Amino acid sequence: MRLLKLGAIFMLIQVSLRAQDTIMPLWPQDKIPNRIESGEKEVREVNGILRISKVQQPSIEVYLPAVSNATGEAMLIFPGGGYGILAYDWEGTDIAKFLNGKGIAGIVVKYRLPSDTSQEEKHLVPLIDAQRAMRLVRSMATDFHIEPDKIGIIGFSAGGHLASTLGTHFNETVYEPMDAIDAESARPDFMALGYAVITFGETSTHKGSQYNLLGENPPADLVTYFSNEKQVTENTPPSFLFHAMDDEAVPVGNSLDFLKALKDKGVPATLHVYPKGGHGFSLARKDSHLRGWTERMFEWMEALE
Repeated sequence: MRLLKLGAIFMLIQVSLRAQDTIMPLWPQDKIPNRIESGEKEVREVNGILRISKVQQPSIEVYLPAVSNATGEAMLIFPGGGYGILAYDWEGTDIAKFLNGKGIAGIVVKYRLPSDTSQEEKHLVPLIDAQRAMRLVRSMATDFHIEPDKIGIIGFSAGGHLASTLGTHFNETVYEPMDAIDAESARPDFMALGYAVITFGETSTHKGSQYNLLGENPPADLVTYFSNEKQVTENTPPSFLFHAMDDEAVPVGNSLDFLKALKDKGVPATLHVYPKGGHGFSLARKDSHLRGWTERMFEWMEALE
């Protein structure tokens, strides 16, 4: 009888894992890197979009397709918000659910946003969480019914900056390894960047993202370090980029510069530029032309070697 009960519990865990919305912390409670004890609390506000700020406990929220529909692919999702908030459903959970419809596991990363109150070396904190998220997912590939060499990332706006930072700084030590998870590679197998912030210190820079991540008057070496078009190497993952020509918040030059850097290093890349769409269009379900970026991305993923 006891074995039957244990078996039932195990089946419930498996069903829960296959069901949507499994939330897992990135770090042990008392071992979050660069954390400073403070009175800062996470804030959630809903005004058409769920906006999360002052994240204290970074996590992943896992959405899995039915096993029979699963392609073995997964994408970690980095919502945007200028490094000030996370547009958590608009560019996070909605994206994950959409990916599930294509048999792809969607994993939303609730990463910490830079804070002078609750962090030290705040400029490294989002990258620290991004590296850990990739390693955690890769370590659980079997549990999530995904292939460890088919784990990509997608990021939007400032989340696209974080995604491109991970794609160009994945092999750098930005925190001390603490367990077996940190033995896994943090390199994404492919990445998609939507109207992404790429460069700092230029006329096309999104000033809000740069200020929130680096502060006022940052040193030149940090500006260069986080100008990701300058950090591309031959090992940067294959990339899919999409942007609107009329984006006034994050000019299309960000994607154009990154595409050129990828081409110069021989990294396979695709860029789709749409004449209209502005900034922050997410799935663009109400625009029959703009929403085509999703199908173009799926086609591109199928063509990856």
